[in-house]
Amino acid sequence: MRMPVIPRSAATRNLGWGRKSYYVYLLTNRSGTLYTGLTSDLERRVYEHKHKLVDGFTKKYNVGILVYYEATDDIRAAIAREKQIKAWRRSKRIALIESMNPQWRDLSEGWFTSQPPDSSRSLS
Repeated sequence: MRMPVIPRSAATRNLGWGRKSYYVYLLTNRSGTLYTGLTSDLERRVYEHKHKLVDGFTKKYNVGILVYYEATDDIRAAIAREKQIKAWRRSKRIALIESMNPQWRDLSEGWFTSQPPDSSRSLS
């Protein structure tokens, strides 16, 4: 049985023909714990975090609310940006989130149905 494909949201479509997108993102939970990550498939990765499909920090601390993301087609720039954000004090990461999302709403709200995103795409 073939799983249905979830339509890609405008936020996570590739940046252009033949160009891959990379996303640096921040997640939180109800307690305000912050997690910074990097992926080439934001919808799939957020789904994994929300449904605790991968062991680690986000599963342990129930971190699954997407509060910030940015996209680039340059993997080196994405890696550098992730490292930069991870090195920041918490107050600077909060200021970054609030510059785009002052209410800290879940930016992935409405992305998912009961089925996971297409699992044929690469992990991470």
